[in-house]
Amino acid sequence: MKYVEVVVEGGSSDTILAIADKVKARDIRLGIVGEDSMRQIRLLVSDDQLQTALDMLQHILGAQPTAQIVVLPVETALPKSEQDKQKKSSATAARESLYDEVEKSAHLDTNYLVLVILSTLVAAIALIENNVAVVIGAMVIAPLLGPNLALSVGTALGDTDLMLKSARTLLVGIFLAIILSALIGYFWQFGEMSNELMSRTIVGIDSVVLALASGAAAALSLTTRLSSVLVGVMVAVALLPPATTLGIMLGKGNWDFALDAGLLLAVNIVSVNLASKIVFYIKGISPRTWFEKEKARKAMRIYLLVWFVSLVILVIFIYTRTTL
Repeated sequence: MKYVEVVVEGGSSDTILAIADKVKARDIRLGIVGEDSMRQIRLLVSDDQLQTALDMLQHILGAQPTAQIVVLPVETALPKSEQDKQKKSSATAARESLYDEVEKSAHLDTNYLVLVILSTLVAAIALIENNVAVVIGAMVIAPLLGPNLALSVGTALGDTDLMLKSARTLLVGIFLAIILSALIGYFWQFGEMSNELMSRTIVGIDSVVLALASGAAAALSLTTRLSSVLVGVMVAVALLPPATTLGIMLGKGNWDFALDAGLLLAVNIVSVNLASKIVFYIKGISPRTWFEKEKARKAMRIYLLVWFVSLVILVIFIYTRTTL
């Protein structure tokens, strides 16, 4: 449930009430018309009708420069209606809500850089010392999930600015992790390679399946409001450890192992982004207007083609490398 608060010209009240009827608003509250001829109206709308309500309201109120629409969260609404009791919890989150959530995680700021540095330090130490528990800790604090999902959402909406911002943030984070771990590998004198470290130099079809599942789960959690904590760990498994392993192997001068770790990292990045984009497409995440939808559709085709072709090339390279 969400409370949709609309500030609109008083003469548009009947139109808003008609929209409320179409989306089966559970409750409607009409405020008084102010001295500026504006009126506040609140609609209690179910999650599965929220996107429809927002699209209709934006279309109607587009000609009113002083109109505003605000979506307010509702923790609970009592008593529960029979429709609420029978409704499944798989309603797709509203487009605007998704955008606000992923856009924040695409910012390249100090917090992001600090989290990358900290997670890389923790991951590098854990991999070298073969400490599984600490590896999990590094996965939890790794911030690489946000830019990946933001890139997919940006493509789904045809938002070039969000795509470029998220791609830059992701690349900076990965390169920072590789450079920092390379310095650790160069200056840290340790003996045999640990099992945790060596496991990130093994790449196969199972690695592709893992990354595809991680990306799909991450996108699904975002669109259905499921817990994103475990999903964040899954994506971190696919990205941070191989990036750190790549850096360590480069620092040690182990070029073959570095190539394998880099190949695993590339496979995982491509698979995560491809799977998440497919989920967003299936869930119907798209722009509001026809022109924006056409623009997003073209971007989506290019996006899917590039990632799919990249994945095929990587799989062929993996097969060739493992059979020689």
